[in-house]
Amino acid sequence: MSNVSLSGKVAVVTGSGRGLGRAYARALAGAGAAVVVNDVDGAAADAVVAEITEAGGRAVAQVGAVGSTEVADRLVARARQEFGRIDIVVSNAGVLRDRVLWKMSDEDFDTVVTTHLRGSFTLGRAAAVAMREQGEGGRIVLIGSPAGQHGNFGQTNYAAVKAGLVAMARTWSLELARAQVTVNVVVPTAITAMTATIPIYEEVARAFEAGAPLPPVVRRDHALGAPEDVAPLLVWLASDASAEVTGQAIAIGGDKLALYSHPEELVTSYRDGGWTAEAIADTWREEMAPRSQPSGITLPPLESAHA
Repeated sequence: MSNVSLSGKVAVVTGSGRGLGRAYARALAGAGAAVVVNDVDGAAADAVVAEITEAGGRAVAQVGAVGSTEVADRLVARARQEFGRIDIVVSNAGVLRDRVLWKMSDEDFDTVVTTHLRGSFTLGRAAAVAMREQGEGGRIVLIGSPAGQHGNFGQTNYAAVKAGLVAMARTWSLELARAQVTVNVVVPTAITAMTATIPIYEEVARAFEAGAPLPPVVRRDHALGAPEDVAPLLVWLASDASAEVTGQAIAIGGDKLALYSHPEELVTSYRDGGWTAEAIADTWREEMAPRSQPSGITLPPLESAHA
């Protein structure tokens, strides 16, 4: 599409030395944006910069672990120093520390919160200040997860921060509307090094890495493709073509694109004079229980993928 162009725009993409972040950085650069590639691994960041520049794009590396105000400020400052402005922020950097609740340590919890939630907050704040100063709008994209929408066994920390990012984006979409800065959440699913560690996907991931195509049940029902299948949504959200889209959580992976709903009241009941515990029990059983929703991510079986 000719109107989905990022020519003249400048982006910061955190955690873009590999995996999904690398795909985002490459796609944004391919659409014309100059990119600040951030990662904790300097060699990985430099490699992505080399890939972008060899393809005719513009990019620089900025090494640092997200979370602190200092790193966030440096990322935005680097974009403005190297390329003159900041238009797009993709807060992608993340870590996992999966444990069931009774085995999760303070460090497990705090590390995930610092990287995902605080890292997105500090970078979003720095970007908002810069974009408001420029007065020409901007795009902030946070990266969510199905775990943040549904919950997931063993991921107290990860599910909590991913849910928090959606609420944060909706709040920012209100606060930054007058500045014409849109804020959205992408909920990506893809075959990555992390996905490959999930037992049900080990065989599929090995075959995919060896060059085999992904079966339709994987691409459609499990919404898993390559990281490059996710990147077009980032390009569109970063472009002028999505100027009216803000405060949304949009999922993409494989052949699937989906818009998540905002939380809403499923059943409403009123009782004159207020509620007793007995009345709540009756109303729950008769009106609300049939509409209650299960927790967790439900996926179809993969048998057909190996047929």
